Amino acid sequence: MSDARRIAAAFQEAADNFVKLQEQAPVVAEAAAMLIESLKAGGKVMFCGNGGSAADSQHLSAELMGRYMRDRPALPALALSVDTSALTAIGNDYGYEHVFARQVEGIGRAGDVLVGLSTSGNSANVLAALEVARGKGIRTIGLTGAGGGRMAEACDLCIKVPATRTNRIQEMHIAVGHLLCGMVEDALF
Repeated sequence: MSDARRIAAAFQEAADNFVKLQEQAPVVAEAAAMLIESLKAGGKVMFCGNGGSAADSQHLSAELMGRYMRDRPALPALALSVDTSALTAIGNDYGYEHVFARQVEGIGRAGDVLVGLSTSGNSANVLAALEVARGKGIRTIGLTGAGGGRMAEACDLCIKVPATRTNRIQEMHIAVGHLLCGMVEDALF
């Protein structure tokens, strides 16, 4: 297969996935409403994930804290993957599976929202954070791949994007995240 045909096939696969993603529109709308409600009431949005999902968590929290499409006041949002001292201390003292849960325990409050990103839906440290969040009255949103993994049952809402390969899942996660940020911005400003 030539490079041009390979590239065209990759773009077609991504396009087909995004067409299928439309089926998740009602869940995405519910997630946006949950975020808007929390932020209107003075809550904050926390994101967590590993690897590329950690990078997506940082990206999306920056869109809310900084700006997405327009100048406006900052919104309270943070990625739980950015504090290397907390991550390494908690990982060393309690184990890596607790690096997000311990932070949710310390800074999460009832009325906040935790968004967990995991392509498999089975990341132990994200699942542990979701469990702590639910115990504290923090609403939870999951972004996963097609199957949802264990997160499908562990979240108040789980947006299961229609892909099974990590790269395709992450492409859709950032698109869904951008859509959520835009909906929040439109509703609040």
